[in-house]
Amino acid sequence: MKQLIFIIALFFANWAIAQNKKQVYDKALAEKLGADEYGMKHYMFVILKTGPRDTVVKDKKLRDSLFAGHMANIGRLAKEGQLVIAGPFEKNDKSYRGLFILNVKTKEEAIALLSTDPTIKEKIFECDITPWYGSAAISEYLKVHEKISKAKN
Repeated sequence: MKQLIFIIALFFANWAIAQNKKQVYDKALAEKLGADEYGMKHYMFVILKTGPRDTVVKDKKLRDSLFAGHMANIGRLAKEGQLVIAGPFEKNDKSYRGLFILNVKTKEEAIALLSTDPTIKEKIFECDITPWYGSAAISEYLKVHEKISKAKN
């Protein structure tokens, strides 16, 4: 019984502390990240899907070269701040292969960036591009990811 009372008291103490914390607005950071008044901004959300030439390009050396170029392009776009999130999907029934969140405002800018990817040029992948409104802070996650990843590119 004492443990239960202690747990309930601890819960309410933490709740009270959380209620008294003031939101700390960092104007300089918001401006640096391009945040609006809600801390949000516009991006382009891209779903990479299996393209029409995925099964046509069977030469292993060529495929390996195309995918090496794909990964190099991802790294370049991330370093330039134009790609803020990227990752593959697990096997699924929708032919979804991966996703990108591009730090651009227009579909035309997204198409220009995507056209630099050899797997997209060769139609191994095709793309669905949709405007997306999300936290301006997502671009900061890559800095944290570098600190928690043992594998280095």
